[in-house]
Amino acid sequence: MEDGEVPRQPLKPPPAPDEQSVAKANEAIAIRPKRGRLTLLSRRIYNALLYHSQRQGVDEPVYKLALSELIGDARFNSNNTELLKSHLRDMQATTIEWSTSGTGLKRWVSSQLLGTVTIEEQGRGRPCTITWRYPEEIRERLVKPHQYTRVLLEISGQMRSYPAAVLYEIGARYLSSPSRLSMREDVLWWAAVLTGRSDITEVDYRFLKRDVISKALAEIDALCEDFSLELIEHKQGRRVEEIQFRVLPKLQQRLGAADDPSRNVFDLELVGKLIALGLKQDEAQDLYATTDEGQLRGTLEHVEQRLRSQALPELKSPAAYFKDALKKGYAGVKGAIEVSEPASALTLTRGRAAAPSGEDRMHRIRELWENDRMQKAKALYLEMPETMQAEMRSRFEAERLAQIAAPIARAWRRDGPASRIAATTFHRWLAQVTWPEEPSDRVLLDFALAQGVAGM
Repeated sequence: MEDGEVPRQPLKPPPAPDEQSVAKANEAIAIRPKRGRLTLLSRRIYNALLYHSQRQGVDEPVYKLALSELIGDARFNSNNTELLKSHLRDMQATTIEWSTSGTGLKRWVSSQLLGTVTIEEQGRGRPCTITWRYPEEIRERLVKPHQYTRVLLEISGQMRSYPAAVLYEIGARYLSSPSRLSMREDVLWWAAVLTGRSDITEVDYRFLKRDVISKALAEIDALCEDFSLELIEHKQGRRVEEIQFRVLPKLQQRLGAADDPSRNVFDLELVGKLIALGLKQDEAQDLYATTDEGQLRGTLEHVEQRLRSQALPELKSPAAYFKDALKKGYAGVKGAIEVSEPASALTLTRGRAAAPSGEDRMHRIRELWENDRMQKAKALYLEMPETMQAEMRSRFEAERLAQIAAPIARAWRRDGPASRIAATTFHRWLAQVTWPEEPSDRVLLDFALAQGVAGM
């Protein structure tokens, strides 16, 4: 990692005692791995370990903690130690570089992110513990940093994707900087930092912006109440060569307390079920990070029902079927269990996929019909008198709010139907309670003909 910047004072004074915050060395925020790969969960675990290391003190050569406490602070809810171990291995295998310069001295250090880790399971009735070390060359700079950024674990734990977690910490670092401008680096540097990957050698900026940066910026805008970020592109001719970010402060609004039961947690049990279907671990985590949790659970339940069905042929690829079902919104749709193998999992013939079945077409029409009905519900709500609107909002909160993902629930409590991320959930619910009857095939076909849906 490069560190050629003028030392600055800490961004914020120490937080109140009830706020879990880690004083994260500025060099450890924009980590560019030289070997290995970092994930969202490994970053959360690392922050939690660092938080407890700082509480125990820089003079301790080895740090120790109850495993259950680490699990809670890292915001996931599974005691699956094998998955935890895999993320610890990722951090041990990740090589980082620290570059510092002073009067007449330049120092370069290449080191592991995390040293030796031990998990001790002491038998039934006794707590499981974890001990860990940091490489001696960087331990003091991590545990007692001179230049650092205060990172609240609660806010960091809300981020659902690795790029958003990185940009949140970068935003926190430069929030009180006079210019509020982040470091300016080339596109390849940012690609490695924002993905946590060390194997990137070439980048198409268009895809990096579309698939990584834009989604992360939208996530921060929705979940972070302190600031948003603006992308700044530096071009050479028509080509974007370097980028940086400007931090845009928001009105200060305190989030709920750290013990709020609605806080976002990283559900390793759900991720484990996705892996059991045949998804790769990274793919499962990425899906969890970018998809509404309720939608994931509904789709998983649909696929599990399909796997248990004795009347239908055995699925050749449950993972492919799951991804297709998630994309087409089969979750919660009556009769969706009857759908045949998704087109993406079918054998290709002469370079072209087999034509979708009649069932596939009907489910696609239903998806379009439900989206149309949701827009009508939105228009209906806007026409209601204020008293009726308030009644609908109260009913939604009573019937639905506890079931939706925590970030969406928080957005609803803050902004109501004006929230970009909560409005869709609210209007979909409103459509369901306003028109609860199931559409017949005749109704769906008439809708498709009226809308000019292709293939009809």
